[in-house]
Amino acid sequence: MRFMFPVKRRSGGTSLPNLFGATSGSGVVTQYGSVDPKTQQTELVKIMYNFEPPLANTTMRVGLVGTGYAAKLRAEALQQDPRTHLVAITGHNPEKTAAFAQAYQTEVIHSWQQLVEREDLDLVVISTINRDHGKITHAALTNGKHVIVEYPLSVDVKEAEALIALAKAQNKLLHVEHIELLGGWHQALKQNLAPLGQLFYVRYSTIKPEHPAPRRWTYLNEYFGFPLVGALSRLHRLTDLFGEVFTVNCHQRYWETEANYHQTCLCMAQLCFTNGLLAQVIYGKGETLWQSERKMEIHGENGGLILDGDTGILVQKQETKLIEIGTRRGLFAKDTKMVLDHLFHGNSLYVTPEASLYTLKVADAARRAAETGITIFLTKES
Repeated sequence: MRFMFPVKRRSGGTSLPNLFGATSGSGVVTQYGSVDPKTQQTELVKIMYNFEPPLANTTMRVGLVGTGYAAKLRAEALQQDPRTHLVAITGHNPEKTAAFAQAYQTEVIHSWQQLVEREDLDLVVISTINRDHGKITHAALTNGKHVIVEYPLSVDVKEAEALIALAKAQNKLLHVEHIELLGGWHQALKQNLAPLGQLFYVRYSTIKPEHPAPRRWTYLNEYFGFPLVGALSRLHRLTDLFGEVFTVNCHQRYWETEANYHQTCLCMAQLCFTNGLLAQVIYGKGETLWQSERKMEIHGENGGLILDGDTGILVQKQETKLIEIGTRRGLFAKDTKMVLDHLFHGNSLYVTPEASLYTLKVADAARRAAETGITIFLTKES
């Protein structure tokens, strides 16, 4: 969603006079010569709406929800940008929150409810458990705040739809983070797809053995959500590259010795895209898995592309060659800067909440397929 602040219209109901002169095929002709059409449009907007760059020469006051890994990287990025002031933070663990606040020289707020109601905040960054993303986003938007939220926007599709509508009604930015699109892996994929010709099969696997399984919220079913909802980036990488999905099949299994807490999770989905591409997505983590894997294979009629960890290989009839894969470092900082550039200067963002919502619908279709054992067809109404 492209956000622009409300602007003042000039008074009066008369039409705008032709301030630039006659038009030509290449733009407007003035006494000074031809004007580029894009420049013409920009200048007309400035005149008609008393335009000024959004948030020019002001400071963005930020509240942060969360104290984990993503929150730490957000806090670092905010501190390094002179346009922002990290005003307050809230978290689940009082001791950890106090230490976090001391490290980043900010104020502790006892609950996210109190944080979003503060009048001295312009932006709320949500980096906490997946289950709470939706309700915190709703409260922040209702209280007139811009929002950055780590994916997923919500674990519920209907709630996510309502949040996007609310952001538009409130004229506030809603940015759902998808840093997987900014990383070296994704950029390498986009740059090397063309030589493969017509694509027909993709296999994408991320498996993370952990011995023993940690007692973290990411292993609590209620907090994390269905595996491919909580790990939405695994599907979003594919929908960004290959477009709309036609059908979804899925199977998933938990190994658990107590209710709501699993020691291992394994989820496998099969997607059929509307362009005919078949994709297999495997996501697993925990102590019953033994071999780590982060690998994507893309097969086309003219070649194949294999990304395995930090190694990329392009395979064609005439040659097999290594391809460069950029870094995964600094992506939260890059995402934060792009959001601030958008708010301050109106720059375009790399992802929309609608795109994230679509992938959430695909993930929810995988959940329904796993629960029912039947193929789920995605329609415009899904």
